Amino acid sequence: MDCVPFLLAVLQVCKALDEEMLWDTTLKLAKTMTLECVYPLPGNVTQTEWFKVNAMKEESIAIFNPLYGVAIREPYEDRVYLLESNLTVSAVMLSFYNASEADLGFYSCHLETFPYGPWKKVIKVVPSDRFEGAVPPDSHVVSEPGTNITLTYEHRMKSPLQQVTWEKLQSHQIDLLTRCNLSQGRSYPSRYRREILSNCDQGMRRTFIIIPHVSAFDSGLYRCCFKASTGENETFVIKLTVTNGKTHHQDSQYIVFMAVGAVLSLLFVTLIAAVIAVVHNRHRTTTETPTSTTNPRMALERMFTSITQSSLADRRRDPKLAP
Repeated sequence: MDCVPFLLAVLQVCKALDEEMLWDTTLKLAKTMTLECVYPLPGNVTQTEWFKVNAMKEESIAIFNPLYGVAIREPYEDRVYLLESNLTVSAVMLSFYNASEADLGFYSCHLETFPYGPWKKVIKVVPSDRFEGAVPPDSHVVSEPGTNITLTYEHRMKSPLQQVTWEKLQSHQIDLLTRCNLSQGRSYPSRYRREILSNCDQGMRRTFIIIPHVSAFDSGLYRCCFKASTGENETFVIKLTVTNGKTHHQDSQYIVFMAVGAVLSLLFVTLIAAVIAVVHNRHRTTTETPTSTTNPRMALERMFTSITQSSLADRRRDPKLAP
């Protein structure tokens, strides 16, 4: 019976840990899931180590050192591996062979860097039914590669604000880009894999992030969330599409092609109409030939009759012409 209070205390600690711990990425549980740890800053990374975060301590899973190689801890030898294709000191991916509900919870990767010192990223693995799926965007931004993109939103809430966050949404994970404590005007350092610039001022109403030199990798959904001290939330989702640099040229070609096609179609219709008009006019000319047009034989007979009558009349007037 003494175990019951102890278990309740452990559950309370776990709940408090879940509420108080800040995480950088939310990952949906999958049998072949991969946890990403990419150091975004310039510098020398000397070693990377992965941990499973339990209620009381951090349990080492795997460690990578460029001089000594990879070491997988015994409880995880048949369960995880480090992706060799992406295996660098500054980018170490931890993959699971056959993950299950036992693998839910928090994970952290620790990097030793020079000259900046230790660097840490926390990942939370959640059940698929608790993972937020795709959401419809409220706005759409299209950009070409290499440009600096600014995503902006201004909230409309009247309640006192507590914090604002920007996230990148994907089908399997959500990455925190920036978190700003509005009451203190202090931002939480980003652990995202690439540089993201943002503003964080006490009491600000308008927030933005700047994504320098965008590429196709940056395409996706970006969510801004304002949280009030009353618990009220206001979110805004922006869809960013980074083209491959050929879209504008292809669109221009398509427009030219459509214009030429329209002109050719118009000429074809005009030609058909002209042919129909000519054929119709010829038919009218044939059918409307005057009825006074006489057969040649009938014309000769009429001419002969006229001459004969004229000759007889002359003879009557002049007896000398009589036979």
